[in-house]
Amino acid sequence: MAASIRRHQLPWYFGLAFFLSWGAIVAAVWAVTGGLSPTPEQFQRTIPATVPAMLLGPAVASLVLTGVVSGRAGYRDLRARLLTWRVEAHWYLVALLVAPAALAVPVLVLWISSPNYAPRIATEPDRTGILVLAVVLGLVAGLLEEIGWTGFAIPRARQHYSILWTGVLVGAAWGAWHFFVNYWGGGGTNGGVPLAVFMPLWFAAVLFGQLTAYRVLMVWVYDHTGSILVAALMHASLTAFQFILNPLTPGIPQQVYPWGQAASMWLLVAAVALTSRGEMAGPRRFLPIHVRSLHKPRRRRR
Repeated sequence: MAASIRRHQLPWYFGLAFFLSWGAIVAAVWAVTGGLSPTPEQFQRTIPATVPAMLLGPAVASLVLTGVVSGRAGYRDLRARLLTWRVEAHWYLVALLVAPAALAVPVLVLWISSPNYAPRIATEPDRTGILVLAVVLGLVAGLLEEIGWTGFAIPRARQHYSILWTGVLVGAAWGAWHFFVNYWGGGGTNGGVPLAVFMPLWFAAVLFGQLTAYRVLMVWVYDHTGSILVAALMHASLTAFQFILNPLTPGIPQQVYPWGQAASMWLLVAAVALTSRGEMAGPRRFLPIHVRSLHKPRRRRR
């Protein structure tokens, strides 16, 4: 098994992360509701169990596989990249501001057309509580998930693919990983959208949606910084502003506004591709210096 993991690191990572997260979600939903067809209200009651269990999947998968593949040296490398904070200041600005810029414009445009698209921050009475909760959720989700997606998956994928295709691969997996939350959380049949409508929309969103586009941008930022910390902050910004801005109206609005956000994200990807002198579709890159050193035989001192 260890030899198989070393040869096929990405498939093993995706498989283990999905198994841990989806298994934990299904178990938590079953324990709380006694079945696997919760209403949106029932699913809300499972969140204290399902969300932490889900978030641990990528982190645990990364830690387990890092130990198998690289041992203590792998853990030292993971820690070094997690604590890398001395990067140029403009990368922090990119990490923190891309999400609110891309998310806000479509929601505001749709809000003008219908009150059903009013951003959450405009409809909730406790706005301070929403902001605090958004920051906490963003930081927790960003840290736990990026220990896996950026800590393990992205450096391995970059050995074989460009920034663009690494982002598409990991982004599509990242989107698919959210299936149960998307479906049970109000966007599926329980939110008023028939399964036959939800599934093709969801599948298309996994391949072409905002998470895939945003992951391409995250890979681009990580390529320039080598910092899991910056990636975690970029992830945190997306999670926090989704919580603050995204409308709560169930049903069709839940299927419409994400496509506007996806379009704005892909426009940003196109802008970066046009201004970054071929970086997006450029050649593969070897692992960052810390990881690269793990795979080179050490010379014996004479």
